[in-house]
Amino acid sequence: MRIVTTVVVALTLTAAAVPAAVPAAGAAEPDPPGTDGVWRTDGYGTVLTVGGGVLQEYQTTSVGCLKGDTSPQTGPGTFLTTDGTLLTVRTGHDRDHATLAADSSVGHRKLRRIAALPSACTRGLPDDPRTSFDVFWQTFEENYPFFAAKGIDWHAVRDRYRPQVHKNTTGKELFTIFSRMVRPLYDAHVVVQNGDSRFYEVRPGTEVPTEELDTRVKKFIVARDLKNASRRQDFAAGRITYADLPGNRGYLRISGFGGYAGKDAPYSAEQAELDRALDTVLTTERVERLKGLIIDLRINGGGADTLGIRIARRLTDTPYPAYAKRVRNDPADPARHTRPEPVAVTPADAPRYTGPVAVLTGGSTVSAGETFTQALMDRPGRTVRIGRSTQGVFSDVMVRHLPDGMVFALPNEEFLTRTGRTFDGTGIPPHIAEPVFTKEEFAKGRDSAFDRAVNILGN
Repeated sequence: MRIVTTVVVALTLTAAAVPAAVPAAGAAEPDPPGTDGVWRTDGYGTVLTVGGGVLQEYQTTSVGCLKGDTSPQTGPGTFLTTDGTLLTVRTGHDRDHATLAADSSVGHRKLRRIAALPSACTRGLPDDPRTSFDVFWQTFEENYPFFAAKGIDWHAVRDRYRPQVHKNTTGKELFTIFSRMVRPLYDAHVVVQNGDSRFYEVRPGTEVPTEELDTRVKKFIVARDLKNASRRQDFAAGRITYADLPGNRGYLRISGFGGYAGKDAPYSAEQAELDRALDTVLTTERVERLKGLIIDLRINGGGADTLGIRIARRLTDTPYPAYAKRVRNDPADPARHTRPEPVAVTPADAPRYTGPVAVLTGGSTVSAGETFTQALMDRPGRTVRIGRSTQGVFSDVMVRHLPDGMVFALPNEEFLTRTGRTFDGTGIPPHIAEPVFTKEEFAKGRDSAFDRAVNILGN
């Protein structure tokens, strides 16, 4: 999920108030056919209703229930969210179990049919500052997996800040309180938004991968690193750059896993644009002559994890596990999770490059840039990471609403290596440490990570 664009866009959207056709709590109605009905997710604190041509989300905590996004039906079992994501609901081995998949996300969410919409979801919640505070705090309490790892006593945070909230607390004041509460998490996937005011905090010592930074770095790379390159091409609205380097080496720069096909483009258009770029770059002739490939993710704001998997499929002839995904699913126990769901990389039915790869990363490698980096860790063949540790945020984000209209986001998933390790908070470390776009590097016209990659791939 892209912190600079995707998360921010999601937070600016408001859910349409279209109720789904479901029985009220306690009503004696016959079970609906197929996927119609009421479903509770395993984890995610969510109840879904399907019927009447819409999928309606309800966001639940022990405090109460709030209506979330409303997604109109586009086909049998498919629904389109307000941010253009296509959701698919499919029943499982029996009519009481189903899965939910999003076209831009890896993995599936498990659904269990329940008899009726919970009564709390028919009542709503009071629109007052104390209730908003309680929903905000409880949502993190029930879903956020990383308090212990980050040394945060969330109960102490509540005890400190809740007395500051009263019936006359303004939205601006509440926004400030929430921002102070979550700042010590230094989690780029934790976002608070109130109107045009937005707060998030990256890991100390790292820089947000803004468009301005991306433009500056790209200009530097083109002038310095690619001055002797040939056949340089930009794709995907400039987010993907490829060039042939001397010595039959290639350079592939990816600044995001989205925004390829223009504003409000569906995921299918993003995927098509990526495929066009890959088909142009990874031709049969080029993959046969390349002796090494540099993949530059040092300024990468994330996006769709599935696009990263799609690139990884062009870099192997052998199937292998990318990672496994799990979600916190016990509101009272942060150590309880769903069973990890493996995500595999299978060779694409297209020309594939399987030689040595050098992956350049840094603190501005964020989210889907990190899951792609993780997907290359067990890649068959020689793969080396150079630079600095990535940002340390991997999960999709849960976008949640408050009774007063404020919106916030938080992560609740973990991406596991084959040994069960995660890199949340710390980021994925490089094999070889080199400075990444420091003031000194810029001032002296150096790109140490790039130069090290060229030298390694030349040996």
